[in-house]
Amino acid sequence: MSATEKVNILMVDDHPDKLLTYEVILSELGENLIKTTSGREALEQLLKNDIAVVLLDVSMPIQDGFELANAIRQHPRFEKIAIIFISAVHVSDMDRLTGFEQGAVDYISVPIVPRLLRARVRVFVELYRKTRELERLNGELRRISSHLMKMQDEEHRRIARELHDGLGQELAVLTMTLGQIPGYKSVEKKDQAVKEASEIATRAIQQVRSMSHLLHPPLLDEVGLLPAVRWYLDGLTKRSGIATSFEVQPADFPRLTGDLETAIFRVIQEALTNVFRHSGASKTWVTLSQQDGQVMVRVGDDGKGVGSEIAEMRAGSLGIGLAGMRQRAKEFGGKLRLANTNPGTLVEIVIPAQCLIRQEANATTCAQSD
Repeated sequence: MSATEKVNILMVDDHPDKLLTYEVILSELGENLIKTTSGREALEQLLKNDIAVVLLDVSMPIQDGFELANAIRQHPRFEKIAIIFISAVHVSDMDRLTGFEQGAVDYISVPIVPRLLRARVRVFVELYRKTRELERLNGELRRISSHLMKMQDEEHRRIARELHDGLGQELAVLTMTLGQIPGYKSVEKKDQAVKEASEIATRAIQQVRSMSHLLHPPLLDEVGLLPAVRWYLDGLTKRSGIATSFEVQPADFPRLTGDLETAIFRVIQEALTNVFRHSGASKTWVTLSQQDGQVMVRVGDDGKGVGSEIAEMRAGSLGIGLAGMRQRAKEFGGKLRLANTNPGTLVEIVIPAQCLIRQEANATTCAQSD
């Protein structure tokens, strides 16, 4: 739930004039106000709508506020709903105790102070928003975790296939070649076999090195982000034929903290993987800049772009790649932006100033902003 999305506040009182008073007082909150005059109507509204707060009169005929609150709490869906009792008659300590025993979060006596009522309702409205947002984030986290496990399984299978079909075959041929050498009579054939075995071993070593570099480029640890990105772009061009370019501003772009450099590299890697798999682009470019106290990463292409729902990053529209990129940015207090550039797509990550520069042997970490 976004901070601007209205929530529903249910007002229950058998006197329409009181409901009108509550409506006037709470209208400043800018939320959806639902008026009902009986417990039956209130329960119908609860079943039809997601309610953030129930403003409930204690003294009502047929079913008083305490009885209605008890009925609301019996339903699993409404166990944690915020109920605020209002009463001009039942104002003793025992009445308040009864109200809280029925699950009330607050108990207000008449005459009502408008500013106080608004303040109390606002607190529970914001709590409702934060709870819904937390539920949404938890759901997204579960979805990402599930996708990550699937991707991990797929990556394990891919590595197993490459080991079997590539390195395994090379080593099998190497074993056969070495096994034949003692049986050769001529020195020439032995030398030729040794040469072939050496070439096979060299290819096997190269395959191991390539797999290791793709899993975690040693350049990233040894000399930093910029050489690692250049190495990855060169490899992408060779593998896919997509033209690549890399621009850095300023030219003496400094080293960042190790965790941040790794995060930026993974964001660029994921963005370029999406370009290769989905965009149909003929060229892509990466820019890395530091300005106005921010680190900015941009990855663009000239491909077919993305759908409007993805470009607007609507809930449920992001795949695991984009969701992972956004999460990496959030871990450093940053934001992910996505736009169609007609043609192509632009992915932008902005990391704020609190991600400080690595100072030789003394590295500082960046604080996560809200």
